[in-house]
Amino acid sequence: MSDDLPAPSDPPVPAPSRFPGMGARPYRDEGGSGVSFRVWAPHAEGVAVAGSFNAQSVEANPLAREEGGTWSADVSGVKVGDEYKFVVTAGGEALWKRDPYAAEIGLIDRNCVVADPDFDWGEGEWWMPTWNELVIYELHVGTFNDPESGGPGTFASVRARLPYLRDLGINCIELMPSVEFAGDFSWGYNPGDIFAIESAYGGPNRLKRLVREAHEHGIAVIFDVVYNHFGPGDLDLWRFDGWAPEGDGKGGIYFYNDARAVTPWGETRPDYGREEVCRFIADNARRWLEEFRFDGLRWDATAYIRNVNGNSDDPVHDLPDGWALMRRVTGDTDARQPWKLHVAEDLRGNPWIVRAPGLGGAGFDTQWDSEFVHPMRRAAIERDDWQRSMDAVRRAIEFRYEGDAFKRVIYTESHDEVANGHARVSEEIWPENAGSWYSRKRSTLIAAAVFTAPGIPMLFQGQEILEDRWFSDGDPIDWTKLETYAGVHALYRDLVRLRRNWFDTTRGLRGQQVRVHHVNDADKVIAFHRWDAGGPRDDVVVVLNFADRAYDAYELGFPRAGAWKVRLNSDWRGYGDDYADTPSFHTDAEASPRDGMPCSARVGIGPYTAIILSQDE
Repeated sequence: MSDDLPAPSDPPVPAPSRFPGMGARPYRDEGGSGVSFRVWAPHAEGVAVAGSFNAQSVEANPLAREEGGTWSADVSGVKVGDEYKFVVTAGGEALWKRDPYAAEIGLIDRNCVVADPDFDWGEGEWWMPTWNELVIYELHVGTFNDPESGGPGTFASVRARLPYLRDLGINCIELMPSVEFAGDFSWGYNPGDIFAIESAYGGPNRLKRLVREAHEHGIAVIFDVVYNHFGPGDLDLWRFDGWAPEGDGKGGIYFYNDARAVTPWGETRPDYGREEVCRFIADNARRWLEEFRFDGLRWDATAYIRNVNGNSDDPVHDLPDGWALMRRVTGDTDARQPWKLHVAEDLRGNPWIVRAPGLGGAGFDTQWDSEFVHPMRRAAIERDDWQRSMDAVRRAIEFRYEGDAFKRVIYTESHDEVANGHARVSEEIWPENAGSWYSRKRSTLIAAAVFTAPGIPMLFQGQEILEDRWFSDGDPIDWTKLETYAGVHALYRDLVRLRRNWFDTTRGLRGQQVRVHHVNDADKVIAFHRWDAGGPRDDVVVVLNFADRAYDAYELGFPRAGAWKVRLNSDWRGYGDDYADTPSFHTDAEASPRDGMPCSARVGIGPYTAIILSQDE
């Protein structure tokens, strides 16, 4: 080498980022603009960021090591829309990894995309409905509205049906998981990148637009999150920085690396005992509630966050760190945005889930209620009337957590209850004949219980148009059924509106109080009284007939004397051309005690029918 040539110089030592926060964050200051990158990789020998802005170079933009195992750098000139990956050096090997905090993943090449944090939310104010007024509609973006059946459906196709949902009376939609998962078709409970919105559905800004337009229609939006396991497919978090205990096949820094890793979905339970992992999950929850303006989160399978085997009363396998994580997130929300709703899918009847963190509970506001769905479905699906238990129905109606009716979400169909070996209620009643008289009558009978019993009512997509068979991520809703079963749809619409007291005649359906005062197991009739403050247009009496016979004058107790008007009769011929239209006329209650009530009256009620009564004055 000539003495005239300069000696090679070492590459410049990178400086850590001047800005806080994980992932890729655009910045602009007096020095210019670019993107701040930060990632946690405590066992890495080195980390760089490579992307469309540096010709995928692994040397051009190294990150600086920080305390606590993070690496960061500010890279000038990088802009929104640029693609990137982290290159993690471990054991002399270069591992190309997606950013765990990536907000967007490219649809084709699966690179991370620098997302635009700015979004036009408009000028309108939005206030979430009070929890006693919520009517939730659970939907799966990929199948809810995919008329071409080429799928999957998108956030835009969901937006197209917001007017329909508003007309139905829905004021809250719950989106099944919509973060990045393997492939384009999935239920969503296999999250690969929990900060990135599924690109096949439209990506982050189109989801924000869905939230904005839902709010403009008066509809809240709850987002389904999965923190009990990650993946297991398409999971770049696996051995993210190259480290894992020798010989055990476990997942490294983001996961438990012992028997606690095991879940029914793979050995990918997050390590709730590591602060960096807990912060990762807590940051994720806060992002949805604040940046995306979701009105709440529905947590999948919380039983497997708090216990290795998903059990209650099993202290040997409890996960105290999982309990602490749930308290941390719900407590943070209560401190910052207490009007937002955390919903647990625990399904173990565990009251500690909705107990306050200060009392040792998990702090959820409400939970899906197994004490309602299973007995109600049995009461509809049993083939013979004598098998239906009115006592089980009574318990389902009366059950509550912590003395609060709205600490439970009640339903007869959900994504789990209509799949995994189960089917739609109408299909279970008569397989291959879900449109039969029996299927329509009995499935809507227990739907009437959903909207009149105490709790937050929930429908699953297509339930209101008698969608048949079972839920599949490749089988979109058949919206021609909206015309075929227009009567069933009208019945659901009327039930939703009565539940929300649209006509100021059924205020008691939004109240805390219930008394099941009439239980006739011999004839399969049950009646209950709902009220808030009580009195005209508040007191409501609901009668449910679980038998295939009608009554012209069935006598039962009423809470007040005077005229009671029938607000809904599910045997009305407008709900089905083949219904009997059994007369359920207005009735007068007299001061003759019955069923522990001060008054009594006679009502007409058809087979497998619900009637709802209240007073004008």
